[in-house]
Amino acid sequence: MSVKNWFFKCLQSCARAVGVYEIREQIVETKILLGRQIANQMKSHQALPKISDAEFKVFSQFGDDGIIQYLLQQVDVPEGARRFIEFGVQDYQESNTRFLLMNDNWSGLILDGSSKNISKVVSDTHFWRYDLTAIAAFIDKDNVNELFSSNGFEGEIGILSVDIDGNDYWVWDAIDVVDPIIVICEYNSVFGDELAVTVPYDPKFQRGAAHYSNLYWGASLASLCMLAERRGYAFVGCNSAGNNAYFVRRDKLGNLRALKCSEGFVEAKFRESRDPRGELTYLPAGKRLDEISQMPVFNVEKQSAGNISEIFGI
Repeated sequence: MSVKNWFFKCLQSCARAVGVYEIREQIVETKILLGRQIANQMKSHQALPKISDAEFKVFSQFGDDGIIQYLLQQVDVPEGARRFIEFGVQDYQESNTRFLLMNDNWSGLILDGSSKNISKVVSDTHFWRYDLTAIAAFIDKDNVNELFSSNGFEGEIGILSVDIDGNDYWVWDAIDVVDPIIVICEYNSVFGDELAVTVPYDPKFQRGAAHYSNLYWGASLASLCMLAERRGYAFVGCNSAGNNAYFVRRDKLGNLRALKCSEGFVEAKFRESRDPRGELTYLPAGKRLDEISQMPVFNVEKQSAGNISEIFGI
């Protein structure tokens, strides 16, 4: 190939790359614009029967962007508290707080256990446009407060989003350097809505390694509701996908209705169970708990441990 042809080929490759980048940017801007329009329309609505009625998706995995916008219209968040913390964000392309960052111009701290994921966040062109701190760290109950305070996050904040597929209960229980107004915490609907259980604390817990099925992780909604009540929060509902629960500090509850666990519980319909080879098995809801029946859980109400088969009576 001549130098001339090589040069023109390089130009064509660059042009294609620029074109893809511009299209991607246009898609992001369009998504934000549409999300903003929907959020503005919700401002004229009264309190909704359930928070999932507010759902829409811009960057969240499911409809959580809409729920967050709705709650922020119902809950008073002072200007100085318009900050968020989210951990378990992967590369932040899909998250609970990215729309909040880019649409509402909040400041935030995000953490993920993968340095590769955080490097991708920092290299994104959007990173410099917003007040976002991104840290690579594997979070446990012993380091979580230091990670927050050493990065400038202490006192009252608007939102804390907890999603680490494992020690979620134990980590939220340990947090004391920030005082969130709204807490979003992932729950494992496989554990149902009656028993207050969580996986036993293990600082090195990893969902896929703990059990091949991918079903053994996190905490039941009942355990999170108990923890929330003890910490001064009211449970206000779940997303329609059945994986994220929402809690509002009681002094900020306003017109929102506090729910019992059984009133707001949503069973997840998504089917992500796997066999020992890692292949999806698509187990229905009624068979998921049986798959992990010999795994240990901790009952936070009775302060006792046992296998799932013993505690659940299966």
